[in-house]
Amino acid sequence: MNLTEEASEFLTQILDTPAPTGLEMDAQRLWAAYIAPFTDEQHCDAYGSTWAVLHAAEPGAPTLMLDAHADEIGFSIRHIEDNGFVRVERLGGSDVAIARGRRIRFQGTDGEVIGITGNTAIHIREDSDKAPKLWDLYVDFGCDSRQEVESLGLRVGDRGVYCDGPLMLNGGKRLVCRALDDRLCGFITAEVARALSERGIRPAWNIVFANTVQEEVGCIGAAMLTYRIRPQAAICLDVTHATDSPGLDKGRYGDVRLGKGGCLCIGPACHPNLNARLELAALENGIPMQRETSGRTTGTNTDQIFRSRAGVPATNLSLPLRYMHSPVETADLDDVQACIELLVAFIRSLSPEDDFGHKL
Repeated sequence: MNLTEEASEFLTQILDTPAPTGLEMDAQRLWAAYIAPFTDEQHCDAYGSTWAVLHAAEPGAPTLMLDAHADEIGFSIRHIEDNGFVRVERLGGSDVAIARGRRIRFQGTDGEVIGITGNTAIHIREDSDKAPKLWDLYVDFGCDSRQEVESLGLRVGDRGVYCDGPLMLNGGKRLVCRALDDRLCGFITAEVARALSERGIRPAWNIVFANTVQEEVGCIGAAMLTYRIRPQAAICLDVTHATDSPGLDKGRYGDVRLGKGGCLCIGPACHPNLNARLELAALENGIPMQRETSGRTTGTNTDQIFRSRAGVPATNLSLPLRYMHSPVETADLDDVQACIELLVAFIRSLSPEDDFGHKL
């Protein structure tokens, strides 16, 4: 994938901007401003889920929702000790095993404050071969008292994320950053809107590009927005585990690889009619695509979307990702491009008469 200068600048900005669950609005404003020239309307709900609408060529058309989530994992302040060290709570699925010896950006009352998670030297640490418990973690702000910490504008409940920003690995096509889950899929939806605009495609369906909040703590924003939008079909974009790094049993986790395209989920939550149409679009347009299976639900916003109201035909298209929920999440830009092209081809194929629900 060769990013335009504008797309590259947007991707860097959106990845550099912290958006811990519940504090997504700085990133949401960036996303909305970027997608605005390619869509007809932009909106935001009470909790920050943000969406843009591209109207169909004809009035009265059905609606397709493309969903990604805006939030990322992190930590929140649980307790400020008298000696100036700070104890934290996990925000979403933060991996405590890799949390020591890291720089974290906290969003304080007066702006950003950098702290470090303490990492006692291995020479003097007891149980040096064991992962810490959450309550073992502490953050050092260089302060000697609770009052000094509070003078930085920090209080219980303030949230932080790792400092790690975007990096192209050795000049190749592999992107490394924290929060690729799921900021990179928000980038994909925006680039789909751009592609439709630049190629002069006015779709037969209304397209809602959704960037929803609080996925990492229960897929909350997607439930709210699906209830509001009432789409006739939905495609959820999230990440999935690439299993092509050492130590992963493909018999247990499946075979998903970087550079082989997006990954379509096959399972009870994912509507077979919608999946069939996506696979047909991939086949007819020579777009690489992988498959994975889920025996129950998907663990993504799809699980809230498909059960909304009387049910929404929905599925999950995932971007393969190595090292999920770490500061070095790794994705392949060729997979990003494959997802963009697949979604554009699918949207181009839609007609007003399409109905993905089952019929007797």
